[in-house]
Amino acid sequence: MYNIIQILLIIDSIAIVIAVMMQPSKQQDALNALSGGGGELFGQTKKRGFEAVMERVTAVLGVLFFVLALILVYLSSH
Repeated sequence: MYNIIQILLIIDSIAIVIAVMMQPSKQQDALNALSGGGGELFGQTKKRGFEAVMERVTAVLGVLFFVLALILVYLSSH
């Protein structure tokens, strides 16, 4: 059981890296961080399409990573 969870954790880790790398770049956000974010005051828009899907996928994979890690800790202590 421990080995199966460990393999799932490794697969999830690779999937998180791929999901983060596939997200669209946010050059405007980096510019706002350096300039104080004044351009972001009226420019709030809801993420749509591919960007929204990738954000959700990354969040789900992150939660799955922590759940699998906690299961591994529990299994290794018992």
